[in-house]
Amino acid sequence: MRVRADVFADRAAAGRRLAVLVEPLTGSRPVVVGMARGEVPVAYEVARALGAPLDVVVVRKLGHPAQPELGLGALGEDGVRIVNDALVKRLDVTPAVMDEVTRRETVELERRCRAYRRARLPVMLAGRTVIVVDDGLATGFTARAAVEVMRRRRAERVVLAVPVGAPRAVASLAEFADDVVCVETVGEFSGISEWYGNFDQLSDDDAARLLAAPVTP
Repeated sequence: MRVRADVFADRAAAGRRLAVLVEPLTGSRPVVVGMARGEVPVAYEVARALGAPLDVVVVRKLGHPAQPELGLGALGEDGVRIVNDALVKRLDVTPAVMDEVTRRETVELERRCRAYRRARLPVMLAGRTVIVVDDGLATGFTARAAVEVMRRRRAERVVLAVPVGAPRAVASLAEFADDVVCVETVGEFSGISEWYGNFDQLSDDDAARLLAAPVTP
């Protein structure tokens, strides 16, 4: 686990700083995969610095119906579902509610896959080092889902790379990724956006344009 302190002007600046720490871990034929959609600008800069192909993985938080920001787990492509069992049990969330949340988020996940990839097929990951890029780790459940998607696509190694994260989330992801790179870990973590000077929301078209753009340095 690598840790270095800084604050980021925007996602692109975070990606450039992140690339410096990721580069020694890339091995041969790396692929950079951004968790859509706000993470794509960070991933683009990492891919550009490494001269590596850029792809996307779509993941969705499974939010509580009464409080969507409260994550009950996460959903990913290829049928991946990660559930926060302790929280689900504590809140007495029924299987029927979880199934309905999963159904709703699956529809949105499939829509986003079409919007971001359009006619492009996913990059083949078998036997390659994959750098999964998030723009920040709060609980880590969506990142964990993304890592599991890479495992199912037979990546040889999975490196999770994030500009900023809560220490507990960063430590927990070390159990699932082969390596975790975090530019800044912060004890008082109330939100990812506070660590960026500019944290504007991206549209589907913004993400699709970056994914189609050349990444040659």
